Amino acid sequence: MTIPIPSQPGVRIAVDRGGTFTDIYGSIPRSSWPSPSDELIGNATIIPASSDDDDRVQVNLKLLSVDPQNYSDAPAEGIRRIMSMIRGRALPRDEKIDTTGVDFVRMGTTVATNALLERKGVPFGLLITRGFTDLLEVGDQKRPDLFDLSISNKAKMLYDRDHVIEVNERVTPEGYTYDPQAKTAQDLLALASTRDEPGEVVVGVNGQAVRVLEPLDEVKLRRDLRVLHDKGIRGLAVVFLHSANYPEHERRAEAIAQDIGFTHISLSSSISSTPKVVPRGHSAAMDAYVSPILTQYIQSFESKFVRGLAGDRCDFMKSDGGLVASNKFTGVRALLSGPAGGVVGCAITAYSSSRRRPVVAFDMGGTSTDVSRYNGAYETKYESVTAGQRVAVPQLSIETVAAGGGSRLFYKNDLFVVGPESLAITDANLILGRLVPEEFPAIFGPGANEPLDRTASLVKFEALAAAINESLPPAKHYTVDQVAAGFIRVAITQQRGFAPAAHDLCCFGGAGAQHACAIAKGLGISTVIIPAFSSILSAYGIACAEITAEAKEPFVGAVKDTSLRKDLALRIVKLRERVIAELHDQGVDVETAQLTVSYGCHYDGSDTILEISESEDVEAAFIEAHFRETSFRVGRRVLYASVIVSGRGTSKGGVIDNPDFADELFEARAAAVSVEPARTVSAYFEYADGGHRSNVPFHRLSDLPQGAAIQGPAILADMTQTIVVEPECVARILKKHVIIDVEAGCDATTSATSAIGQANGCADMHVNGDGNDESELTPDPVTLAVFANRFMSIAEQMGVLFERTSISLSIKERLDFSCSIHTGDDGGLVANAPHIPIHLGSMADAVRNQHEIWKGRLEPGDVLLTNHPDLGGTHLPDITVVTPIFDTQDATKVLFYMASRGHHSDIGGSGVTSMNPVAKLLWEEGMVVKTLKMVRAGVFDEEAVTKLFMEAGEHPGCSATRRLDHNLTDLRAAVSANQRGATLMQGLFQEFGTGKVLFYMRHIQRIAAKTIRQFLRETFDTFGGRPLEAEDYYDDGTLVKLKITIDREEGSAVFDWTGTGPQTHGNFNVPISISYAAIIYCLRCMISPEVPMPLNQGVLEPITNIVPPGCILNPTGGVAVSGSTVASQRVIDTILKAFEAVAAFQGDANSLGFGTGGKDAFGNDGRTAKPLEEAPVLARVGMGSTSPRAIRRTRASPTSRSSNPACPYWWRLTGSGEAAEVPASGEEATRRVFAPYGLKGGQPGGKGRNLLYRNMADGSVAVVSLGGNGMSSMAKGDRVQIETPGGGGWGVAR
Repeated sequence: MTIPIPSQPGVRIAVDRGGTFTDIYGSIPRSSWPSPSDELIGNATIIPASSDDDDRVQVNLKLLSVDPQNYSDAPAEGIRRIMSMIRGRALPRDEKIDTTGVDFVRMGTTVATNALLERKGVPFGLLITRGFTDLLEVGDQKRPDLFDLSISNKAKMLYDRDHVIEVNERVTPEGYTYDPQAKTAQDLLALASTRDEPGEVVVGVNGQAVRVLEPLDEVKLRRDLRVLHDKGIRGLAVVFLHSANYPEHERRAEAIAQDIGFTHISLSSSISSTPKVVPRGHSAAMDAYVSPILTQYIQSFESKFVRGLAGDRCDFMKSDGGLVASNKFTGVRALLSGPAGGVVGCAITAYSSSRRRPVVAFDMGGTSTDVSRYNGAYETKYESVTAGQRVAVPQLSIETVAAGGGSRLFYKNDLFVVGPESLAITDANLILGRLVPEEFPAIFGPGANEPLDRTASLVKFEALAAAINESLPPAKHYTVDQVAAGFIRVAITQQRGFAPAAHDLCCFGGAGAQHACAIAKGLGISTVIIPAFSSILSAYGIACAEITAEAKEPFVGAVKDTSLRKDLALRIVKLRERVIAELHDQGVDVETAQLTVSYGCHYDGSDTILEISESEDVEAAFIEAHFRETSFRVGRRVLYASVIVSGRGTSKGGVIDNPDFADELFEARAAAVSVEPARTVSAYFEYADGGHRSNVPFHRLSDLPQGAAIQGPAILADMTQTIVVEPECVARILKKHVIIDVEAGCDATTSATSAIGQANGCADMHVNGDGNDESELTPDPVTLAVFANRFMSIAEQMGVLFERTSISLSIKERLDFSCSIHTGDDGGLVANAPHIPIHLGSMADAVRNQHEIWKGRLEPGDVLLTNHPDLGGTHLPDITVVTPIFDTQDATKVLFYMASRGHHSDIGGSGVTSMNPVAKLLWEEGMVVKTLKMVRAGVFDEEAVTKLFMEAGEHPGCSATRRLDHNLTDLRAAVSANQRGATLMQGLFQEFGTGKVLFYMRHIQRIAAKTIRQFLRETFDTFGGRPLEAEDYYDDGTLVKLKITIDREEGSAVFDWTGTGPQTHGNFNVPISISYAAIIYCLRCMISPEVPMPLNQGVLEPITNIVPPGCILNPTGGVAVSGSTVASQRVIDTILKAFEAVAAFQGDANSLGFGTGGKDAFGNDGRTAKPLEEAPVLARVGMGSTSPRAIRRTRASPTSRSSNPACPYWWRLTGSGEAAEVPASGEEATRRVFAPYGLKGGQPGGKGRNLLYRNMADGSVAVVSLGGNGMSSMAKGDRVQIETPGGGGWGVAR
């Protein structure tokens, strides 16, 4: 690829300041290079000038990012050292640097990211629509740690609550998405003119109608802003609802704030055009928080140079892979500044346009490992998670998949784990001899001039090996080399998760080339590309990047709607003008700038938006791209979400030439020139016959001729990088690359674990064969950790696909779904991604029941459907899809099951939602099925599934599902998720052999059981051996009673629920599977998060669960269970109370539904009412602060003396008020009668309350208590107030 850059004969410098190292790349004209002394060169690598490189000298330099004993700023220090080389003398550190002759300095920096992660930004004020003060803190359903009772990992807000201003303004969309008779914007404008309703209807930016219910109250806003200004606040984030479509209120607020004197104002509508207010709001908040810090850093950086200029130009790298002038660089665009440079560097050095093979970029630095993909075009995403908060800004699609070379290694609970402890991956490579200290930059120690210390690393690894061997019999002891090799293997398995066998692999970053062969083998990749600047590739990419600009607007409509084309064309013209103006303002020659048009597109009902380049058939391109990403076709309309114009260009002419290496590689493979090594070094490698240490060749990269072929094992190095060539690999030296050919079919993970296994008595186990003889296998910690990582990764990937391809809001927004892997012989849980706690044990029960029902009658291609509470279901909307996966050699043997369970928003029944508060019997709650072969031999039986959903409407007072299309789509999405998991699992079987995979499936369950037994013994000792007992009540007075008896010798426990009240004539009955789920969840919550414990069926192995039939926790009479997800929280409360683990959380979902449903007295189906804009926020408040979906408990300090107050939220019915559209509201809530308990002397929490404010004919307002569980009709102007319960107190006040 050829990248234009300035062609002036000046110096060009690019810097990437990473978390551990700062990389500097310099390009200097030969005429300006004075052949500096070795002392001035230091640890830099110098590449002499040649005509191929525009007759320029190239300098590579690596520094520690933080080294306060030697310099205050690493990028400035790097520039000082390069300028010292050019000047021929050491420039003093206490003097400003003269950069005369420097064309440009370009930089990627972690300043903004560090300020965000360390919470060292600048205080700012938040302007937000009245009534939504807590919106950003409530957030969405993403949980940072599902099992953290203290919620210590919950992202802290960037703003002070005292600096929040609720602004009187309100805008809402007119019309609604699911209107079966959808109206155009003009229709809605005309209709509004005939009705006497509050507000004005106008057309928003995206072409849809919006109603301005309340104009901006400028007088109050100005008064509030003056108060905030007087507190010393100078920055603002402005977040108004629907401002992406109607930005006028935010723009007016900005003008008022500027007039008062605020200096930095971040408008959510300017930062992002996404219709989702939460990520848009977080984006604005982040920008307001870190942009001033970034500005201060840039000013401080430039002050270190004469004339305040780092060069003629100073540009910074944005997260989208483009450069921007320093005075236009903002915080929210800087979050992936450095990693984006690596993607650009990979694109221009590793992608061959003639080979046309996509490249996986693997950037392993000192702090983290980032993975991306390039296939001739940059892949961009518009929503991501940073520092625990969802943001909506354009970024290159970069995933941080694992720890970096500086990541720590430890051994706990019989597992090798990579995490924040004492030893680093770099230490492991040093111990194994794969890093040669004298060839590694001497940048350590007080003087920043000391080499790596192998002795210190060896002492630490010897101590670690001794600790590991204490838990192993002598015959199984590990050597230090085996321990080090094992940790590297575990780190690599944490980085897997996809199968890019058709790709090339580009490894770079400080540690990337050390693991290139192992990563390639594990991924099935045959060609590794290591560019000449691999260790500083991010800096090189920044040097080659272009200045970019982008303009984006929301645009809504069907892609096939030809009537939209004129409006779309006009928008594109305006966006192009904006982009050209911005590029021109940054000095770009707009005549040579490249402009591209693309569209954000999605399926109707889905929020998975993909960016599709302009083409003759945008819809076909979207369908193909969606299928490529998800292996899933929806069969729904394709809609526009946005239109985007992007521009790229340079400020001056010129090129850096990065020629295609394909022909050179072909010649090198044919020639295969052999060379002698500089010397040999002792290093440990894994071979087919086992792992051992030997003398291997060492080559200096600078000594190797073009065309040389180096057979592995070998080590290649210069002062900035070390390349490890493993056995069965060949490194080929090209002019600007090292290409490593990896032997096909050789898998590093297999060979590594095989070698370690042989060392521990497993020499006869099969690896790539069938491996059916499990009797010869014995577990080893390395392989155990590898499988634990792989199983959990597969379950998580299933969840990602399920979320992206579903339609139901409950799945894609509330994330009410789970995916899991189960054993084929009994359906036992192997791995359950941390999705929904209530599904943890119940999924296994459901799969086990399906296994028993269909034993011997399943065939490849079959998929089962179930939701019945007697067979492992939780409540009817939670529909489980089970896919058996067979042995490829025996089509009658099920090796394992994949399962996906998702909550469907509508399954029919007598209620207004799938959570039916008035149901008494099971059939009133909608579609119910014990089992159905939904897919037969790969064919989806849509007729049978449709019949099931329609039959729900045949019962008295019930209707069938109102969104059959959603049900069918979500079921297909579940099938697709299962198939994704099956494909990945089958890869495991092919890689390791059937016997080995099944063996470790079972042994991982034993690890979980062992952990639970140890916890139970510790609990026995804590309580002096007495039984643990607790009681609690449902709001109807039904008792929940638990007695836990622990057998210390066996490490087992009996959970006995005898004495619990009977099942009720209502919907709060709890299927028995939920009690198992609650036990698993509570036990994992109470075990320290520092203990790595696989979450699987083994948790229940030491547990006996006695639940009397007919009690409310084991209903048998066909009673309703739709409220079981709310009722289950009392089960969790009771368990944790018995263990005295924590005071009660609010124990409620505060579930509020609205709409119409069932049938009236004449048998007429209900009609769907207008979805009210406020309600989803309210529902999220409840669901985001409860368990088991998203537990949020308060364990107050011992000084806490009382309860937490209840929190009120309002919901008002708006709309036409026509009699036919008057909906009902349904509430499923608890803790309205019995308060959340306190512990250790703490007081109970506040009780919740549901109130209806009803407008009466005489103008008065009647206040009606709705109770905790019921349904009521509403009319226009009525309001519902939900007061959520508090949490119990802990401890007596001092």
